Amino acid sequence: MTHQLPDQTPPAPQAPALRPEPLSGHSRFLQRLHRRYGAQLHLLPAGVPTRAAMEAACATLQAHGHDLGAALRILRQLVMERLIVLDCDAGAPLADVVAAVTCLAELALDRACEQVRAELDARHGAPLAPDGAPVPLWIVGMGKLGARELNVSSDIDLVYVYGHDGETAGRADGRGRLSNHEYFARAARAIQALIGETTEHGFVFRVDLALRPNGNSGAPACSLAALEDYLLVHGREWERFAWLKSRVVAPRAAIRSAEVQGLREVVLPFVFRRYLDYSVFDALRVLHRQIREHAARRSSGHPERANDVKLSRGGIREVEFIVQLLQVVRGGQFPELRCRPTLEAIGRLVRAGLMPEETGEALAQAYTFLRRVEHRIQYLDDQQTHVLPTRDDDLAWIAATLGLSCCDFLRELDGHRELVAQEFDRLLGGPQPHRSCTGGACPGPRAAAAAAAEAADLELLAEQLPAALRERVLAWKDHARVQALREQARVRLARVVLVTGRWLADGRVSEQAALRLLDWLEPLLRRESYLALLLERPAVHEQLLHLLGTARWPARYMLQHPGVIDELAGGAILNERFDPEAFEAELELRLAALVSTAEDDEENLLDLLRRAHHAELFRTLARDVQGRLTVEQVADDLSLLADSVLRVTSRWCWARFKARHREEPAFAIIGYGKLGGKELGYGSDLDIVFVFDDDDERAPEVYAAFARRLINWLTVKTGEGDLFEIDTELRPNGSSGLLVTSFAAYADYQCQRGSNTAWTWEHQAMTRARFVLGAPALRARFDAVRQAVITAERDVQALAGEIIAMRERLHAAHPVAPGWFEVKHSSGGMLDAEFAVQYLVLAHSRAHPQLQDNVGNIALLLRAESAGLLPAGVGQAAADAYRTLRQAQHRARLDEEPTRVPQDRLAPERAAVQALWQAVFG
Repeated sequence: MTHQLPDQTPPAPQAPALRPEPLSGHSRFLQRLHRRYGAQLHLLPAGVPTRAAMEAACATLQAHGHDLGAALRILRQLVMERLIVLDCDAGAPLADVVAAVTCLAELALDRACEQVRAELDARHGAPLAPDGAPVPLWIVGMGKLGARELNVSSDIDLVYVYGHDGETAGRADGRGRLSNHEYFARAARAIQALIGETTEHGFVFRVDLALRPNGNSGAPACSLAALEDYLLVHGREWERFAWLKSRVVAPRAAIRSAEVQGLREVVLPFVFRRYLDYSVFDALRVLHRQIREHAARRSSGHPERANDVKLSRGGIREVEFIVQLLQVVRGGQFPELRCRPTLEAIGRLVRAGLMPEETGEALAQAYTFLRRVEHRIQYLDDQQTHVLPTRDDDLAWIAATLGLSCCDFLRELDGHRELVAQEFDRLLGGPQPHRSCTGGACPGPRAAAAAAAEAADLELLAEQLPAALRERVLAWKDHARVQALREQARVRLARVVLVTGRWLADGRVSEQAALRLLDWLEPLLRRESYLALLLERPAVHEQLLHLLGTARWPARYMLQHPGVIDELAGGAILNERFDPEAFEAELELRLAALVSTAEDDEENLLDLLRRAHHAELFRTLARDVQGRLTVEQVADDLSLLADSVLRVTSRWCWARFKARHREEPAFAIIGYGKLGGKELGYGSDLDIVFVFDDDDERAPEVYAAFARRLINWLTVKTGEGDLFEIDTELRPNGSSGLLVTSFAAYADYQCQRGSNTAWTWEHQAMTRARFVLGAPALRARFDAVRQAVITAERDVQALAGEIIAMRERLHAAHPVAPGWFEVKHSSGGMLDAEFAVQYLVLAHSRAHPQLQDNVGNIALLLRAESAGLLPAGVGQAAADAYRTLRQAQHRARLDEEPTRVPQDRLAPERAAVQALWQAVFG
């Protein structure tokens, strides 16, 4: 057997592994950059280019003999090379790429502005205002530059604004003067040449001035006064979307100057209207249609141009339109929505509850994907295009840089675009036919619009309406507001009335609701946006009709605060309850937004508080009239809302109170009456007492001034109405006492220490008192005082006599006609139950601690029966009766009816309360 020796031959050397070619190498633009600027690429340090790195590279290029224009152009090429490599080979985040390009634009504009102004000042002197002050120039970046989200081959949209008209100082010899208008026009042209002209090194950025006042026919630069006049008189709806993203981008020294606030004060009211503004829907539809038609013309005969990731259906522009539309509609009332970057705005819309979280996440993913694709298209040849390439190798390269196969890339692209398109159509597709329109009964959008246009003639309109509405509409022929409407508004009004009439004829809404809608519309016709809202949101229109049909008070409330109807757009309104923490957090978010735009003056804060309170009260009202809440739940939610408003108002007021002597006030608010008992109704005033516990010698004066200021914040009427009526009569010594009392004096007064002490009726009030807000140390001390008051030893017969005497005085002050039962003041009414409970608490809570809690009359009646203080069944029957009486009072007030009924209607409830009175007082 032979043995084969192991092979001793050394292994052949293996060829070294080939390093894969970087993906970025496919870019023809990158290849050109390496050939031309390879020796200068080291001027940018590794990593994402920063402002400091760019400034250093620019300085080095100038030191090597390049003028500013050439240095900026070369710098642009170096930045582009770096971004292509980082993005395609290392998967750089989109935020890093757009931030670097934006930073390059800001640097270029800053340096160009600095050089151009220095040259012009040398020839003509500095521009001066009439008072001799120097005049600033602001270079306003619009669009993606304003939002800090420039793409890698973007042009930059600019508007040049200067502070004042006047003339320049001239040279030392007195010659060379120019008007400021001409000076800044020359500056704008020179900056554009320095940055935008193509030279041997290309350009820095293409510059577009089409968004300036009067577009391409307007002056290159305009004064702030001219801009304000233009926006007020000539500004079009689509320009509001352009100015939404506006931002002063250069010169750098001017960005944070106090004078820039003047520009903000001109732009913000133009972009964001005071009221919810659904009229912009039509304007954006027109703009979108024009963009689509332009894209169609470009692709006519060139099918390869149809696949545009920016302008085609479901593209980048539609994401931007979705976001900007919601911002413009709501940003006037919700300042936290005022931000420029698209992705940040999506997040804010989700947090504000204006976009479902899953929708926001999907749109953000689609936007990020489409923007990354857009960059790769532009990396190929440095062309300002958004059209997918037709070459297979280019498509495969784009897919590979995204970590996808070509098929997966196209599938993912189609998925994102389809989602965006569906969301865009849902939001902006226009009012859809109502679900009850079947069998061709409802016209299509164009036919409906044509019919409405004809129906704008009131006689023709009336002919198409049910009899109940016909007479009211014919009366509009002599109505000044109707006759003064613009044609578009008359058409909108006609369309709203036609839909209402159709729903009335179909039995979907009541005649009373339809007539109340016309009553509601008439005073609001000058605010056309409400007509637009009803057309854009048919569900809101229908909900509004149902709400108006339930009671008179909701109609009056919505007439006083019409903006609240937009709350009906959210389906969750009927299924949720008031959340104090969320409410207060949202207000703080809005305050922060106002601070960020320097709009946090007192008037804006007062309006913000009022709008938030009205909206939340309306949500509770809608749930109430739809039967989603009991009367007790309504009272609980309204009381919690009042607590929150008091907390926020106190906090904001103290922060702006110039006489404050400490960071946190040693101050508290005690609630009495309905606020204390958590039984507030719509429009209830607040019974409150102010106390403080502060040893500072200035404290009495400071807190008295603060209380007056706080009351003013709560009660003053602004354009948004008021918050509450405040009653301080329950403070020690009533209207003759101090507005704010030291806690020690308050405790002595209530606990009968000293010669100046509380009356029995004030101790009755103490049974329903509670600590609403204030320094934490005071809460426990108040609770101890309240417990001491209600558990004090008393002569129960004398107590009963005083309470009965008080009841008789109130009964005499509120006489009721024979045959009628007034649910509060009549014998057997709510007041009898309340006085009986107050007696039980003051007479027996010392021996029965379960009566000490401020848990409301119903719960206390049940506890009193359980403790044996009432005969079996009497407490339960009285509690049920009290609940029914409260419901009857609540419904009567909602319908603005008297709170009295025929004597036999609530006979069982009256008898139950009278039995309670008999059991307690004999």
